[in-house]
Amino acid sequence: MATVKVTEQKLQLWDTGGMERVASVTSSYYKFAEAAILVFALDNSTSFHLLSQHLLDIVTYAENAKIFLCGNKSDLESTAPQVTDAEMEQFCEQCHNLISGIYKTSCKTGEGIHEMFEDIAQHLVEANRSRMELHEMDKDRFKISYIDEAADPSCLC
Repeated sequence: MATVKVTEQKLQLWDTGGMERVASVTSSYYKFAEAAILVFALDNSTSFHLLSQHLLDIVTYAENAKIFLCGNKSDLESTAPQVTDAEMEQFCEQCHNLISGIYKTSCKTGEGIHEMFEDIAQHLVEANRSRMELHEMDKDRFKISYIDEAADPSCLC
């Protein structure tokens, strides 16, 4: 659970990493996703360079999903990381700014995990709030009424 302002938001997470061999099934996980987190290991440049294929899958199967980038194993940064902040920023620029947020986390220590999920939940709440406001605006401004043809014989269409 992530607390966003006063409300709690329930996030459902699906880990599709390593499921390349069953790509036809993986695409169904993306179908109604509102967000996707591309996770890579900061100490493994190969995991970072594989992100472009996962990004392509997300853009293809989850067209409206907000996409986030997460470098894990930040606890190992004392040993020079193989993936730098500059490389992460460059990746985002090459993706034409499809990435909504960048995070560094450590699953080992828990560093940055809570903040990442709260920030993602906040992005989703804001996106849904905008949609709900548009929906409410449409309900108030556009009304469809049907004319009873039997009561109004002047209309011949």
